[in-house]
Amino acid sequence: MESNWDDLKAVLFLVRHGTLAAAGSALGVAYTTVARRVERMEKAVGTPLFERLTDGYRVTEAGREVAYHAEQMEQQHIALERRLAGQDQHLRGSLTVTAPQLLIAACLAKPIGAFADAHPDVDLTIRATNDLLDLNRREADLAIRVSNDPGDTLTGLRLAEQAQASFATPDLANRIAADPAACVEWVMHVSAKGPPKPSLASHPNARVKLWLDDMVAILGAAQAGLGVVRLPMFLGRSTPGLVQVPILPPQPYIPIWCVAHRDVWKGGKVRAFREALVAYFRENRDQFT
Repeated sequence: MESNWDDLKAVLFLVRHGTLAAAGSALGVAYTTVARRVERMEKAVGTPLFERLTDGYRVTEAGREVAYHAEQMEQQHIALERRLAGQDQHLRGSLTVTAPQLLIAACLAKPIGAFADAHPDVDLTIRATNDLLDLNRREADLAIRVSNDPGDTLTGLRLAEQAQASFATPDLANRIAADPAACVEWVMHVSAKGPPKPSLASHPNARVKLWLDDMVAILGAAQAGLGVVRLPMFLGRSTPGLVQVPILPPQPYIPIWCVAHRDVWKGGKVRAFREALVAYFRENRDQFT
């Protein structure tokens, strides 16, 4: 049997993602290319790997077997890439870093820019997402995460402790200060259970005016004066039009880490980016607590 890696990957990604379109998107090719590679793989093994149904492709037992072995090959290939990346001390070539969008916008743009200026031969890609990308599979080389637990399979460095507090527009803050007995209206994330308990000790007259499921929307609502919001210190302090309101005393919040797979951690590009982060957070630690 003759097969090539592209054809094996097409089978694997079709099993993994379920449709030709999704597999093609993950592979960075057209869905027709995935279909052509799957057909070529079926000819190579001499048996159908998928049933063609009106609602899509259904994998056969032979297809599962091919996908399983392709996944083993993929893992070995990724492991080799990780080891080579960890041994590479050159400050050139590709580097992918992932971090939450708001953390990038509020503070990480500065160390990212400093790194890019200092190392122009590094092809830097920033993946701005709150999703936890799989560093074992090299979806990113380095991640900056707001987390209490960076992960057992990863190597990490705690960049900053954090605190959170309450923020609002100056006008709303002044109205609350002028009438402490007035109802405090909160804008909160849907994951919250209600106004923060520590705030109720000094301002028990409180209600949630608006629930939102997105932090950018919450910031917009706060800037529009719709209510008080609970934010990490760095975010509240860096958001135009908001001031800290002494309703919620500063409370401990989740720390910020940078993490990478242990094989990649010692690589030159990852080390240099980590050093840029450490320098920034050391200089600006007061913005986070």
